[in-house]
Amino acid sequence: MHTKYIFVTGGVTSSLGKGIFSASLGRLLEARGQRVTIQKFDPYINVDPGTMNPYEHGEVYVTNDGAETDLDLGHYERFLGVPTSQANNVTTGRVYLNVITKEREGAYLGKTVQVVPHIIDEIKSWMVNLGSTGQYDVVITEIGGTVGDIESQPYLEAIRQLRYELGSKNTLIAHLTLVPYLQAAGELKTKPTQHSVKTLLSHGLQADLLLCRAEHQLDLELRRKIARFCNVAPEAVVAAMDAESIYEVPILLKEQELDTLVMEKLSIEPKDVAVEHNLDNWIEFVKRLKSSREEVEVALVGKYVEHQDAYKSISESFVLAGVANNVSVRIRYILSDDLTEANVEEHLQGAAGVLVAPGFGERGIDGKLAAVQYARLNDLPFLGICLGMQCAIIEFARNVVGWDDAHSTEFEPDSLHPVIDIMEEQKKVVLKGGTMRLGAYDCHVEKGTKAYSIYQAEEVKERHRHRYEVNNKFRAELENHGMRLAGLNKASNLVEIVELPEKRWFIGVQFHPEYRSVVDRPHPLFKSFVEAVVGYKKEIDAKASANGSAVNSKTITSSGL
Repeated sequence: MHTKYIFVTGGVTSSLGKGIFSASLGRLLEARGQRVTIQKFDPYINVDPGTMNPYEHGEVYVTNDGAETDLDLGHYERFLGVPTSQANNVTTGRVYLNVITKEREGAYLGKTVQVVPHIIDEIKSWMVNLGSTGQYDVVITEIGGTVGDIESQPYLEAIRQLRYELGSKNTLIAHLTLVPYLQAAGELKTKPTQHSVKTLLSHGLQADLLLCRAEHQLDLELRRKIARFCNVAPEAVVAAMDAESIYEVPILLKEQELDTLVMEKLSIEPKDVAVEHNLDNWIEFVKRLKSSREEVEVALVGKYVEHQDAYKSISESFVLAGVANNVSVRIRYILSDDLTEANVEEHLQGAAGVLVAPGFGERGIDGKLAAVQYARLNDLPFLGICLGMQCAIIEFARNVVGWDDAHSTEFEPDSLHPVIDIMEEQKKVVLKGGTMRLGAYDCHVEKGTKAYSIYQAEEVKERHRHRYEVNNKFRAELENHGMRLAGLNKASNLVEIVELPEKRWFIGVQFHPEYRSVVDRPHPLFKSFVEAVVGYKKEIDAKASANGSAVNSKTITSSGL
């Protein structure tokens, strides 16, 4: 049986939601018994987004095998529940790097290396790489940017060639475009879609499906108009309406029978579906997500909070953990640059939990330390991730152990108490891209710790992205003062999890648990953290209610006297 290839392109403007559409279509096909994977091709020259500022690109998502990838891969994993890998995200920089490396090695036998055929052939090889493994029935390929971008042209040419090589029954193009609503005219306009399809046609590509992003419903007459001018059947014009939650999108597309349409066009026969992939579970999840529930607020302290995608996996992990706890988690984003010991109470007051986010660089560190101290002293549920854990250790070393100058050598190389230090194998690293401790590593969880009660396992694997670690020279003194080293990587003797046992919920982790949260299976740390936040809020509400009753009782008595 031939692997089927679906190419998702976009037009008119970026940020229309190609990633969410790709993930949603993949989930629908998975529910029809297909083995699905999704890959992203990004047209920028960076080899990967690992060295890019989050304000430039948003979150860097890390796979099990250590690839630093586009944040859309997080959506793919959360929707499909299937891990991605290095092969699932390819950039123009990576393509050119591979071709130039081959040329230097003599692989082209002295020929002139050109965009056609060498760059195009390299792109094509990556496009069919996952499909050639035999592990997947359907490979969905999302092309970053829009069809009008100069840098996207090599990818469109690669798709054009593959359509002939693989056959029309084995390939499908889904084109996502915009149908804007003009308030002054009081109607939806189809011209942007027509021009986008015309641009796609100029590259020799005819869309099989049109996904029309719109704020209002597309009536039958409008669909027929789009179909007439864009060379598709009216049923192939699918509305991609705005939704309250991204997790509703598969259901909205299912209602338009998108999965049936795709399977018919690709001649795919449905198969038996495993229970965990049945769409009934997804529908039930969305019902719980949308049901009216208690709201709890968590303060997320980070240095990139002004970019909505910088902590995408963390925010989605809170959504998933909230559903598991029958609550809605509202995130209060706090720029760590703004926090000081003097104003931290003002910024964090009312939050039922604190998460100190990962990051790099010295900017905002003092604010993160102030947030850690506030959470520790007020016994607020606390979760520190990566640099957030390191800040928790620095704060503890300063204010509990008594080392006033305790710091990380990343920020203070001359500290006499460098409780956080660069890993030994990182000291000789010069190149920055792809050289951190990346990917999934083993973690041994100590029995009798809160972490063990959460994981219910001694051995787990978690994904990492860092260069600095807890300095083993100071571990004994930290433990002597009450910090528990709850998780270790035994192979490298590195600290993975710390906790303060006397606190209600205070945990720091060197890894990124947010990368392993998927729909209906939130990461156990996030699930437990939100549970602690809910418990804390109930306790505070109960105290407030009791105090209010006491005040009212006293007032009434005084009035009677």
